[in-house]
Amino acid sequence: MPMDLHCKFSSLEIKRLSRRMVLKFCGFNTLLLSINPVLAAPMPEMKEPEVIRTLKLASGVRFQEIIEGEGPEAQEGDTVEVNYVCRRSNGYFVHSTVDQFSGESSPVILPLDENQIIKGLKEVLIGMKVGGKRRALIPPSVGYVNENLKPIPDEFGPRRSLFSHANEPLIFEVQLLKVL
Repeated sequence: MPMDLHCKFSSLEIKRLSRRMVLKFCGFNTLLLSINPVLAAPMPEMKEPEVIRTLKLASGVRFQEIIEGEGPEAQEGDTVEVNYVCRRSNGYFVHSTVDQFSGESSPVILPLDENQIIKGLKEVLIGMKVGGKRRALIPPSVGYVNENLKPIPDEFGPRRSLFSHANEPLIFEVQLLKVL
């Protein structure tokens, strides 16, 4: 049988190619494609990913500028109106001024005074512009060191939850609405 095939295709000469020859050929084609990009498939233009930088303050507070505001800047001694969401460091919800279902907000008015507001939150709000939004990790040493420091939820459950976790870092996501 093999003789019959040889007779039928006597004009066709088949040589065996070694693996080395095949690999050299493939490598040579790759080299040609890198030299002449017209032969290669077009590459889509890649955009630089947006990176949100985290700033660390001397007190240990870390925060990210989520949205940079365009209004007036909050200064020490000012009174501000803010919306916030407070979570434990593991992500569990503690309290918010924005209703998660309806989207309605009940902003709080806070004086930027160390004796009335938690120190870590004051540090996050100072220098922030109206319309801006920041996410902050506030360590317990500059958090609720005193039960009279604001913001404190009015409802019993969230207040109890907040004070039961006062000795652990808290995450505040704060939006500055007004400087009064």
